[in-house]
Amino acid sequence: MDNKWDLVWSSLWPIVQGGLTGTVPLALASFVIGLVIALAVALMRLNRNRVLSAVGRFYVSVIRGTPLLVQLFVIFFGLPSVGIQLDPWPSAIIAFSLNVGGYAAEIIRAAILSVPKGQWEAAHTIGMSGSQTLRRIVLPQAARVSVPPLSNTFISLVKDTSLASLILVTELFRQAQQVAAFSQEFMVLYVEAAVVYWVFCTILSAGQSALEKRLDRYVAH
Repeated sequence: MDNKWDLVWSSLWPIVQGGLTGTVPLALASFVIGLVIALAVALMRLNRNRVLSAVGRFYVSVIRGTPLLVQLFVIFFGLPSVGIQLDPWPSAIIAFSLNVGGYAAEIIRAAILSVPKGQWEAAHTIGMSGSQTLRRIVLPQAARVSVPPLSNTFISLVKDTSLASLILVTELFRQAQQVAAFSQEFMVLYVEAAVVYWVFCTILSAGQSALEKRLDRYVAH
């Protein structure tokens, strides 16, 4: 038992370090890029042009209708067969970004639709163009509505980054795998990794709650 506790303490920092230098940067980069994709896709879905709208719907359907693991493997293992070779980190970022884009697009689209049409009409009355109305009036209001579901998406993404270990990206779970393979204490190390993920997500959830309360006070004023 003492040997197992020694193993837990000695492996704790490498696992946490894997989260700080691998999991968190991977999740942040993928989420930011995914939000850009999501906004573009959401606007395509709302566009009156049927072709653009259909392309947006198709993208969302493909992303939501296929497993993230399959998407990751297609990019890392599949693309080399057509002459496109990517390293593990870019492959993971592309896969996670595309996945976030598909799910977050529906969140952003719903948030934009939640803004009353009267806001559009009032902006048009004072001479604002459609793009100005979207940028200055609609998107700021939609952003407040979309914060809770987008925060949940980010927390889920932090956990999903564990899949990157399958393509040898050194993140939190990959570090746990390496220590477990060396020590042969798989149960202990994987439970330890689960606890570290839980702590990370608990901290993020607390940050989400604080952000939501701050936005509620802002709206109230």
